[in-house]
Amino acid sequence: MATLTIRGLEDDLHRLLRISAAHHGRSMEAEARAILRERLAPKAAATGLGSRIHDRIAALGGVDLELPDRNETARSAVFDE
Repeated sequence: MATLTIRGLEDDLHRLLRISAAHHGRSMEAEARAILRERLAPKAAATGLGSRIHDRIAALGGVDLELPDRNETARSAVFDE
């Protein structure tokens, strides 16, 4: 595995990383790895906005919506000039 050293990290950013790590119950190194993995992982780039929204809603327990019956055929929009 590779090693990464970050020089010149602003104090505010360091503090936010420390707080985020404590909130998630992990070390600052583990938190930095998790943030990088979440941001740069191929899965994140491959999924679309709809899939990401679905994943977030599903994590909260989901939402059941009643969909109306489709009794008309689809038609194109008409814009008045």
